[in-house]
Amino acid sequence: MANRAYLRVWTRDFSVQTMIPEFARFLTTAPLSESEGRFQQLIVQALDPTESPVAEWDLKEGTFSPAEVAALAALHINEDTAYIVEAQWDLWSFDIEIMKWTYGPQPLELLCQGPAYDGGIAAATGHLVADLGFEHFFTGHAGLLAPGAATNPFGGSDHPVERTFRNWMAAGDNLKQYHQKTRENIQKLFAWLEAVEAALPVERSELSSEGEENFEARLDAILAQR
Repeated sequence: MANRAYLRVWTRDFSVQTMIPEFARFLTTAPLSESEGRFQQLIVQALDPTESPVAEWDLKEGTFSPAEVAALAALHINEDTAYIVEAQWDLWSFDIEIMKWTYGPQPLELLCQGPAYDGGIAAATGHLVADLGFEHFFTGHAGLLAPGAATNPFGGSDHPVERTFRNWMAAGDNLKQYHQKTRENIQKLFAWLEAVEAALPVERSELSSEGEENFEARLDAILAQR
C-alpha cells in the first residue's frame, strides 16, 4: 500500500473559540483543482474516528466558499470534535504500470481537530492537517530522485514493473522529465505552505510522510538536485 504525505499546522492561539475561523482561513488557502474547483464534502466527527459522523454535507451540488463551509461546521462547535473537508487539487502523476504522465485532480483532505478530539491528538498531529495524497507525488518512486536523502533508496528489485521502470528512466530524457514534474508538485506544495503561514498565526508547521524519516529534507534535496 502506497505511503501518504501530510501537511500539519499548529497555531499560537488555537482554542474552541478560534478553531472554526482558523479552519475557514485554512480552507481559503487550499489550491483547489481547476476542473473540480470546489469543496466536495464536509464531515463532522465527534470524540474520535471510531464514532459515526455527527453530520455530513454533500457540497458537490453547489459552490460553497470557505466561509460557507465553516458556517456549516460552526453548527457543531465542540472541543472534542473534528471537521473534515474533502476536495481535490491538481498534481502531476506518473503511472508506473503504463509509464505515462497525467496532470489533473487528486484527492485532498483538510482537517481541523478540536483541542479535546481523540484524546487531544491535535497537540501531537496538528490543529489543522492536510492529507496530501500519495508520498510519491512529491518524492518519486522508490528513491530514484535524490537517493542520497531517501529513507529507502532504489534497491534494484527484479519485479517486472520495477525493472521496466528502471529501463524507462535510463532512456532519453525520461529521468529529467520525471525530476521536472516531481519538482513542480513540490513547488506547488511549498507555495501552499507559504500561503498558510501568511494566512494564519502559525506556531509550527511540518511536512511529513509515512515512508520518509525526514520528508522535508527529501523534498529539499529533490529541489536542489540538478
